[in-house]
Amino acid sequence: MKKIAILGGTGNLGYGLAWRWARAGHEVTIGSRVAEKARNAAAELNQKPGGGSIRGTDNLTATKQAEVVVLTVPFAAHQATLESIKPGLAGQIVVDTTVPLIPPKVAVVQLPAEGSAAVISRDTLGDRARVTAAYHNVAANLLEQDVEIDCDILVTGDDLQTRKEVMQLVEDSGCRAINAGKLANAAAAEALTSLLIHINKTYKTSHSGIRITGIEKTDPSA
Repeated sequence: MKKIAILGGTGNLGYGLAWRWARAGHEVTIGSRVAEKARNAAAELNQKPGGGSIRGTDNLTATKQAEVVVLTVPFAAHQATLESIKPGLAGQIVVDTTVPLIPPKVAVVQLPAEGSAAVISRDTLGDRARVTAAYHNVAANLLEQDVEIDCDILVTGDDLQTRKEVMQLVEDSGCRAINAGKLANAAAAEALTSLLIHINKTYKTSHSGIRITGIEKTDPSA
């Protein structure tokens, strides 16, 4: 069981992950810039089957209490969120789900000069956190439902053991985790989101995803 803080947990992606991890037995806290908003989201989730113990508070308090901190904020709020939680970090795992989407051209890849949002997190937080990246290509609306997720989750990070821990959390959320290597590779996963947005629009769907073929099964501990 992990103590997980989901920052931006009032949005669709964070909301779905909070519910799935709570259902798997983890201790989940939703973080928001406004604590009351986080508490309201937690109360809603606790009415769903498998909820019941999710808490809500401000981002910094949630960060201090967690072993794993998951960023599910828009790119526009990414840097400010990192700076606000940095004082509360003391070696925790940070899972960055952020995609550098820049409206209105969200269906066009627009990676930052640093290479990716995940690399920005690593450079900003330094040795205060073990930064990984995941959940860039899964449809958030599916995570909120009690359905099978037909999408692989690419997990990147510079430390192998930390990557494995995050892969186990991915499996706990009901998704298949794929070890995708060093954090620099997060650029590929982040870029894929814009492709999927274009595919969704073209083929009139809301949940296109990715599958890695040629792998019969994955084992996070391997």
